[in-house]
Amino acid sequence: MDTDRALEVFDKAPYVTLSMVRPSGLPYAVPVNMVRRDAETFYFHCAFEGEKIDCLREQSVVSLSAVSRCHPAFEEEKENFTEHYHSAIALGKAETVTDPEEKTEALRLLCERFLPKNMDHFEAAVARSLERTNVIRIRLLEPPVGKKKGD
Repeated sequence: MDTDRALEVFDKAPYVTLSMVRPSGLPYAVPVNMVRRDAETFYFHCAFEGEKIDCLREQSVVSLSAVSRCHPAFEEEKENFTEHYHSAIALGKAETVTDPEEKTEALRLLCERFLPKNMDHFEAAVARSLERTNVIRIRLLEPPVGKKKGD
């Protein structure tokens, strides 16, 4: 699967699994709502404290994985049980967004993706919550890769 198709998997996935390393060295992965600004930049929002932030302070390199299409199938001609899927992974570096304009842009992209019918409330919500909302930017370190099986 080429880079554009791998990025499309991220765009269609209902959530992306963010994998990190705990300060203890153990792995930690969590699903997050994520949005892509361009071919190299992703955003998600979270609290200013918690396990994700502890992990990112210790090690800012993360792995992203997404599945945008997944369904079991029985291939009658082969008499075979299988899984059809579209998946993608990427490696990136996470950074806290501090610029209010970039934070607002990222939150707008998130809201447009997940709650497009409610955008008439966006400006008021951002005015109330921008200061207490943490936004993390992930810049890809290399192009994403993807795989697919089936339609």
